[in-house]
Amino acid sequence: MKSTFSAPNPRAFAVLVAAALTAWAPAAQAQAQAQDASDANTVIVAASRSNIAANQAPQTVVIIKQEDIEQQLAISGNSSDVLSSILPSYTPSRGKMNGSGETLRGRTPLILVDGVPQSNPMRPTGREAHTIDFSMVERIEIVQGANAINGLGATGGTINIITKRPQKGTVNQSFEVQTTLPTTDVGSDTASYKTSYNVSGRNDKFEYLFGLSYEDQGLYLDGRGRSIGADTTQGDLMDSRSYDALVKLGYWFDDNQRLQLSVNRYKIKSKANYQVVAGDRALGIPSTSVKITPEGTPPWNDVWTSSLSYRHANLAGMELTAMIFNQEFEGLFGADISATFQDPLIAPTGTLYDQSRSVASKYGSKVGLGRDDLLNGRLKLTVGFDTLFDKGKQDLYLTGRTYVPNSEYRNYSLFAQGEYKLLDNLTMHAGARKEKADLTVDTYRTLAQYRRVLVQGGKLDFSEELYNAGLVWNPAAGLTLFTSYSEGFGMPDIGRVLRSINTPGQSVANMRDLAPILTRNVELGGRYHKGAWDLDAAYFRANSDFGTRVIAVNGAFMMAREKTRTEGLDLGAAYRINAAHRAKVSYAYTKGRYDTNADGSLDGKLDGLNVAPNRVIATWNADWNDRWSTFVQAQHAFSQSFDEAAKEFSGYSLVDATTSYKLGKGNGELRLSVANLFDKDYITYYSQSALIEPKRYFAGRGRTLSLGYALRF
Repeated sequence: MKSTFSAPNPRAFAVLVAAALTAWAPAAQAQAQAQDASDANTVIVAASRSNIAANQAPQTVVIIKQEDIEQQLAISGNSSDVLSSILPSYTPSRGKMNGSGETLRGRTPLILVDGVPQSNPMRPTGREAHTIDFSMVERIEIVQGANAINGLGATGGTINIITKRPQKGTVNQSFEVQTTLPTTDVGSDTASYKTSYNVSGRNDKFEYLFGLSYEDQGLYLDGRGRSIGADTTQGDLMDSRSYDALVKLGYWFDDNQRLQLSVNRYKIKSKANYQVVAGDRALGIPSTSVKITPEGTPPWNDVWTSSLSYRHANLAGMELTAMIFNQEFEGLFGADISATFQDPLIAPTGTLYDQSRSVASKYGSKVGLGRDDLLNGRLKLTVGFDTLFDKGKQDLYLTGRTYVPNSEYRNYSLFAQGEYKLLDNLTMHAGARKEKADLTVDTYRTLAQYRRVLVQGGKLDFSEELYNAGLVWNPAAGLTLFTSYSEGFGMPDIGRVLRSINTPGQSVANMRDLAPILTRNVELGGRYHKGAWDLDAAYFRANSDFGTRVIAVNGAFMMAREKTRTEGLDLGAAYRINAAHRAKVSYAYTKGRYDTNADGSLDGKLDGLNVAPNRVIATWNADWNDRWSTFVQAQHAFSQSFDEAAKEFSGYSLVDATTSYKLGKGNGELRLSVANLFDKDYITYYSQSALIEPKRYFAGRGRTLSLGYALRF
C-alpha cells in the first residue's frame, strides 16, 4: 500500500524562506555575532542524529538537566510528573501505570532511552513512560514537533532519556533513600519508600556503571484525606513495587574509538491490595478505594532494554556512530468484567473476568556517518541507515484467547541531514528520509463481542519519503531566530483496529485504517539568551490528512482515523536575579481539531484524551548559602470546554516546594519536599476531560511530605 498526501514542496519552502531571510540579513550582518559553539552552556543534542547544538536547532529543544530531574524526583517519583512539571506542552500526568492520553503538543511523542525506542509501534500500551527509573537518568532531551530523524513514532516530538555516565576515578558511589507520607492519616498503608545505589569508575581504557533502585509505594490520598481510586484495569503507580537494574560497560580502543554495552531491566507490579469504588461525576464525588484484593493477576510492566554502541570520532575525518539494540516488553493489564471479554461459550454473560497482556519484541540498528568540514567548513553532512524489526501480540491472559493477532513490522530507512552556512550568521538545515516498511498480520478470529468473525491475515507494504527544512539566523549576539518544516511518520495502533473488526470477509491487505500517519509540522520561533535573560518563543502547526484520534467505546479505548490539526504557542522567560536567585515562567497553548464527518472541515475539538490543557508553570530557585537551597514551583491549568459538555475542564492550580541542605562533613545532603503545598482538592485533567467513566473519576494526590538523604563517596 502506498500512502499519499498533499504537502507543500519542502524544497520550495526552504528556498522561499532562505530568500526572505537572506534579503534581510545583510542589513544586520555588520553587527551580528555568530554564537560560539564552544560556549560552556552549549549542549549537543544526541537525538538530532547530527550533533546539533540545542541553541542552534531549527525546532524548539528543551534540555532537562540532572539537577532539574533530582529536584522533581524529590517531589514525585512519577516519571510523567517530571516531564509535565517542566514541559507545559506535555499533558499532566494521570498518576497511573498507564499514560494513554499523555501527549506532547497534542500528539504522541517517541520516547527513547539512550537512543533506543521505548514506544511499541504496533500496539502502543500507554506504558512507554514507565520503562526506566529516572534515578538512573542524567539528562533528558526533548525535540518538540513532528520529525522523522529517529524513525517511526515522533508525530508529537522526541523525548530522549540519557542514562548516567561513569565518573572519573576507580570507584565512585552514590546512595539515596527517600520516604513520602501524606499529611493526614499517616500509616504503613499510606507510606512510600525509595532507595537507589550506583557505583561507577573510569580509567584510561575501561569504564563501568552499575545502578540499582527499589521503590515501594503506598495508598494515595486526595486533598480531603480520601483514598484515591485504584485503576485496577489499566494499572496504578500507587500500591505498587518497582525495581530497576542498569549496567553500562565501556572500552576505549584509543582517544577516538569507544565501544559500550548497556543493559537495563525495569519492572513495576501492583501489590493488589485495593479495589476501586466508583465515584459520581454529577455530585463531584471522586472514585475511592477499599482494601479488597482484586480479581485476577496484579498488573505489571516488565522491560528489558539492551544496546551495543560504537563511536569513531575520526574515521578519515568523519564521525561514525553505530548501534544495535533490543527491547523485550511485557505489559499485563488488570482483570475486568468488561463486555468486550464476555463469551457465553466460556461463562455466563456478565460473569467472565479476563485481562489483556501485550507482548512485544523489537530489535534494530542505527548507523550514522557525519563530517562537518566540507566546502571550507560551511557544510556539515550526516548520512545514515536504520532498521527496525518489531514482533508483537495481545492476548487475554486468563483464558488464552487471541485479542490482537501476531504481527510483524519490518522497517528499513536511509536518511541524509545537512547544515549549510549561507552566511556566517545564517544556516540552512535540510534533510530527507526514505522509509521502506512492511506489516505482516496472522489470520485470526475476533472475540465473541465482535461476532467471532474470521479475519484473513496478510501483508501491507509502505514506502514514504519524508523531508525537513529549516533556517537558523543569528542577527545579533544572543539572539536566534528559526523556522522549520518537518514531517513525521507513524503507524496507527493496529491493535485497536484489528481487535474491533465485526464484519465478516475482512482482509488485512485491504484495510485503509492501517495506513501510516503522516504529520506535517511548521514552526516559527526565536531565542534570546544573553546576560541575565533567557527568552524563548515558538508558534507551531501540525496537520495530518489521515491522522488518529483516540476515543472511548464501552470502556475500551478505540481509534478513529480522521483529518486532524494541532497548533499552539510555547513561551518561556527566565531571569537570573543575582548569582543566588533565578526565576522562570513558561506557558503552552495548544488547540486541536478534527474532521467529524469526513467532509474536509475541521469542525470538532480534540478532547483531553488527545490534547493537553493550556498551562503556565512558574519556578524560583534560590541558593541561600553554600549549603542551603530552595526550589518552589507553581502551575496552573486553565479551564477549557469541549464538544461534549460533560468533559468540561474546570482547571486547577498546584504549588510544590523543596529544600536541601548539604551536611558539614562528607558529601551528604538532606532534602525535604512538599508536593501540593496547599492540599488542593481537585479532579485530574484526564478524569475530567478524557473520558466519562465513574470508576475512573480520579482525584489528584493531596499534600505529601518527602524526606530524603543522599550520599556520594
